[in-house]
Amino acid sequence: MNNPLIIALDFADKREVFRFMEQFSEEKLFLKVGMELFYQEGPAIVDDLKERGHHVFLDLKLHDIPNTVKNAMKGIARLGADLVNVHAAGGKAMMMAALEGLDSGTGAGNRRPYCIAVTQLTSTSEEQMKSEQLIAVSLQESVMHYAGLAKDAGLNGVVCSPHEAKMIQERFGSSFYTVTPGIRLESDETQDQKRVATPGFARQSGVSAIVVGRSITKAADPLQRYYEVKNDWEDVRS
Repeated sequence: MNNPLIIALDFADKREVFRFMEQFSEEKLFLKVGMELFYQEGPAIVDDLKERGHHVFLDLKLHDIPNTVKNAMKGIARLGADLVNVHAAGGKAMMMAALEGLDSGTGAGNRRPYCIAVTQLTSTSEEQMKSEQLIAVSLQESVMHYAGLAKDAGLNGVVCSPHEAKMIQERFGSSFYTVTPGIRLESDETQDQKRVATPGFARQSGVSAIVVGRSITKAADPLQRYYEVKNDWEDVRS
């Protein structure tokens, strides 16, 4: 991955997806397929997007016993996604099993999908983490702990907020990916995200990739908004 802007396809079905995609006919994109879309359309949606020349982040956040995750990842590897993920809270053994499954399911001559781990969701506040997850340390410490587990397990990086990315890369190296949702332009509402930042802030923090959903998909002119976000992310001055 080379500092991509990933668009979250948070749509109910493929009809809505391809209606949205008509505006991007000249662009080869990096697209996130999450649970909402995948559970409606199944693996075929990944095939459809890959056939059109796009990169795919399959965002299913696996979290189960190691053997189950390993076997699930065998099947996921065959779909051809470029990036997949698990929940770091599942533990080091589970994350290592995820990699085993990906290695086993990736065909000869093909590259194994990058695998990253979710640390703490960007919709989670420190107060919520402490009261609902009963984690006594700070949110920052929790994120760093999960990032360390993911690194030890051999994963390619983590999902975190832009506010933790710099610390993670300082500790674990710039080759350890930090993929950050919760990206908004200054004019956008935060909605259900709590730890948000602009594309420019993410860039200055050394983030590897940003994930942008409703700021683009719900805009009056999604293509124009895409270029606004992309220019801020890539520090392009108009």
